[in-house]
Amino acid sequence: MSSTMNRGNPTTAADDPRWARVVSRDHSADGQFWYSVATTKVYCRPSCPSRTANPRNVRFHDTLQEAQATGYRACKRCRPQAASPGAQAAALVAGACRLIEQSETPPSLAKLAADSGLSVSRFHRLFKAITGLAPGQYIAARRAARVRSGLAKGRRVTQAMYEAGFNSSGRFYAQARDMLGMTPGRYRAGGLDEELRFAVGQSSLGSVLVASSTKGVVAILIGDDAGQLLRDLQDRFRNARLIGGDKAYEKLVARVVGFVEAPQLGLHLPLDLRGTAFQLRVWRALRAIPAGTTATYAQVARRIGAPTASRAVAGACAANHLAVAIPCHRVVRNDGADSGYAWGIERKRSLIDREAAKARKRPGARTVRE
Repeated sequence: MSSTMNRGNPTTAADDPRWARVVSRDHSADGQFWYSVATTKVYCRPSCPSRTANPRNVRFHDTLQEAQATGYRACKRCRPQAASPGAQAAALVAGACRLIEQSETPPSLAKLAADSGLSVSRFHRLFKAITGLAPGQYIAARRAARVRSGLAKGRRVTQAMYEAGFNSSGRFYAQARDMLGMTPGRYRAGGLDEELRFAVGQSSLGSVLVASSTKGVVAILIGDDAGQLLRDLQDRFRNARLIGGDKAYEKLVARVVGFVEAPQLGLHLPLDLRGTAFQLRVWRALRAIPAGTTATYAQVARRIGAPTASRAVAGACAANHLAVAIPCHRVVRNDGADSGYAWGIERKRSLIDREAAKARKRPGARTVRE
């Protein structure tokens, strides 16, 4: 059944927010919906290069099966029944990611490109466009995850180094602080004596606790009780030594509070992201969701080249320490309903509604809730 009439009861396709994506031939919408045209008796993907149809003759479909059920034929130009170019590219990159994760020694860029059947330059551009990370950055993140895992399991530093694919101790130690946020020995001891500065500010959403390491902001927590937020911070960073911020640090907290009130302005502060390679891919994809729009877990999974990993995407959202800066509030369930939120479902709804309202006020802006 066509879903055109399920979105605010529009009278024509032009009243549906998906129509703008058809008009702009938005390749990122391929696989999210299909549309059929009554006059030509064909169905298409959103990026179809054919001449734009009259919206009065268009109906949208949430699945390929719904489009096929109309009895219309598949468009010969955009081939909507086949995997989209974006899906094919995502599959190539997902395969490269699996190769990186399964290899004891990180594969070279030339090998990754050759296995994908692409030139080095084209593979590099494609990988970065889909994951948000250059291949070298992804490999470094994967190495860092292996090092952290090995040290957390009690491996000796040298053993963890070689298991992560480092063949040179000099190269390893040159990168160790950036990977771990501290020396390998301290990390192996559970991060003992790591210092985190923190302070609490107030926003319309409640108390906002901000904590920073020497690398950048490591946590933004929101709640009703400042004391509970501090306990939450200690639970998340059990072995860190917490130091109350001074006047200068409180100015930084004020900047973060201003960002919480108006996320569309951006937070121009360094972040200390601590996660697995997969989590980093998810968090980068979340930061690419524009303020005023939402995406489903399945859509985020497809955007990072892991279309079957919706649950893992949800897990990465739950592991997020940086409220609003990593905008997991913009991710909703596959049926469009709000899902859980670490800092309260009412705050999530407030953030989504506030961002959508401000997006509508911007001249020429469109709010698209996917």
